[in-house]
Amino acid sequence: MGAVICDVSFQPRCNYEATLRPRLLRLQRSWPDARTVRGFQSRFATEDLALAMRFNHARKVATAHAITGLLAANGVDTRDDLHAWLGHQTHRAVLRTVKGVGPKSIDYLGNLVGRSQVAVDVYLRSFAADAGVPDLPYEQLRVVYEEAAVFLGHDRGALEHAVWRYKSKTT
Repeated sequence: MGAVICDVSFQPRCNYEATLRPRLLRLQRSWPDARTVRGFQSRFATEDLALAMRFNHARKVATAHAITGLLAANGVDTRDDLHAWLGHQTHRAVLRTVKGVGPKSIDYLGNLVGRSQVAVDVYLRSFAADAGVPDLPYEQLRVVYEEAAVFLGHDRGALEHAVWRYKSKTT
């Protein structure tokens, strides 16, 4: 769960493969007790998360701490807990109260725990623009991708990931 929380907290405007992924893998190896929210929370109570991640960005560290505190306060401790918890709109709204967490972060977090959602980012927006889809608000563009996935017979998260991988290599 520590890696999941750090993934969603640290990834905005970050090269995932070159910068974030190696740090997440290192965190998983060096903080094995962070598999649960409680384990992660107790670990960063005594150690510096920015140092462990080798990522000195105060706002992103604060976001990771805030998400962790919110999940712990709501009894979310494992990936399965988070998967179920994100299935409730009220819980998603509570998560939105964390500074730095928007609808894309919540959808991305859902993907990280197996919910298969479309998390619209700059790559998905660019792909849609290349396809002639007008600039739409987040929720509307997400629906366009979801409907395209259904039309094409694809899993929503798989379509999102395929577009992301394609566009991230072309920019």
